[in-house]
Amino acid sequence: MPVPVLLVRGWPLLALAAMLSFVPEAHAQRVSARDKAKIEALDQRMAAAEKRYRDALVLVANADPKGKNEGDAALEDMEDVISACVAQKGCQVSNMLPAYKRLLKDNADTRDSDDATLASDGGLLEADPDHTSPLAADVPEAARAAALLNDKRHAFDSMVEYNPAVQAGIRRWLTDMRPALMTTYENYQNLRAVMWPEWEKRGLPEALLFGIMAKESNGRVHASSRAGAAGLMQFMPATGRRFGLGPDGTGFDTRFDARSAAEASATYLNERMRELNGNVELSLAGYNGGEGRAARVFKQSGGQGFWVDSVYNQFPGETKDYVPMVIAAAWIYLHPQQYGVEFPKISAQPATIRLVKSTSIYELTICLGSAGTRDGYMRALRNLNPRYEADGWIPAGTTINATTRIAGLYNRYCVSGPRADLARTLITADLNAAIVRPSAASYTGNVAVGSVVPVAQVQATAVAATPIAPVATPAAKPKAKAKPVRSHKVGKGQTLGAIADKFQCDVRELARANGLKAPAYALKQGQVLKLQGCDR
Repeated sequence: MPVPVLLVRGWPLLALAAMLSFVPEAHAQRVSARDKAKIEALDQRMAAAEKRYRDALVLVANADPKGKNEGDAALEDMEDVISACVAQKGCQVSNMLPAYKRLLKDNADTRDSDDATLASDGGLLEADPDHTSPLAADVPEAARAAALLNDKRHAFDSMVEYNPAVQAGIRRWLTDMRPALMTTYENYQNLRAVMWPEWEKRGLPEALLFGIMAKESNGRVHASSRAGAAGLMQFMPATGRRFGLGPDGTGFDTRFDARSAAEASATYLNERMRELNGNVELSLAGYNGGEGRAARVFKQSGGQGFWVDSVYNQFPGETKDYVPMVIAAAWIYLHPQQYGVEFPKISAQPATIRLVKSTSIYELTICLGSAGTRDGYMRALRNLNPRYEADGWIPAGTTINATTRIAGLYNRYCVSGPRADLARTLITADLNAAIVRPSAASYTGNVAVGSVVPVAQVQATAVAATPIAPVATPAAKPKAKAKPVRSHKVGKGQTLGAIADKFQCDVRELARANGLKAPAYALKQGQVLKLQGCDR
């Protein structure tokens, strides 16, 4: 397998080495014994980092997922050593470069060997962007994306008409709908590893997948419509069932699963293409406006295209808008530079995280922060793990889907430390606990506007002014029966705090009555709670 181009936080190693060759050496004269000890320690750290990186290469070669993280960590160690050397009196940066040069040579030798193997096998004659090592995820991913965006191998340009309707759609995507286009691109890149293969093996253009997703859901896995369509590709229940999508018996609807939705949509679209003589526009019209209508119009028109007025006018306004908008999004996806579009660079190398402690996607979103992304990682986590509600607790030990960047941030910020503690505090904060409820005994109210007269004084005055008369002792009233403890069935997304607020309960008493443990107070949809300690 190809050995990765060595990178240090996004810098190609060769460029970094050249840059460091111009870094002025620290003052070498009169180096103290203490400084020498520090320099020796830096030399040892560099040697250890080099060994760590070589060990990571072995893990990568053996397809061990730990290799990527170990390689990244080793390169960051090297960068830290270089930085420390620059700041350390008497440390010669040039003494640190041989480690880089050794790795460069090994890298070049292995690449030559790989190229020879590929050529002898009649394989790739040019760099294949889909054959990159996980250790080089950042820059090769960007290079692959750049190549993809200008890729014409699937001949999509010749499959559709680039007419004024499409141009008007491009105008809309580039103006008021530009944020939605960028969001779709970011969401798609995080899902590309599970979606694109399903379309690729069925011979469909990737740009079309992107265009449909942009128009249907903006790349939000949990998107749904009032008509009942759901998921990234917005399958209606009946159509979804035809292609294996729907409730799976565990409470999850597989229309929300990215891989399943990609497979079903590619199969469905190929079915339309075969039925409609490979016409993309009519196939899209069938996808949106109904396959029966598209087939009938196609047959009645003698196989004419979508843009012929007698065909075009038989589709509803929504479909007339849908078809050019999908094609417009796909066109921009393929030709971003032509329209001055710079799609965000997304580090989306797939990875998994085994949770060290119970958590929720909300909590992870807070502790991960937003480094390397525009809006944080909540949408990526939701899309990659559609079975989990955003505020639902995920047990410790569960393996969730992520990217290498998310995995690195998780280990750094979410396992322990100030940000992890802050995230837990914010997630378990209970609105109900902020409400101050005075006890009845402490409330006296006002006698009149103006000076407040103590209650005891008012009573004494009343007694003095009233003639004393015999008063019959009223019969003791029977004690009212205690109200039976009521119950409440937990609805979707409800938290203990929200339920306590609704029924005016004491959160802690309500939790104790139902055996719920702080601080999570985890609830399940459908769970029945005893409303103990509640006023309503």
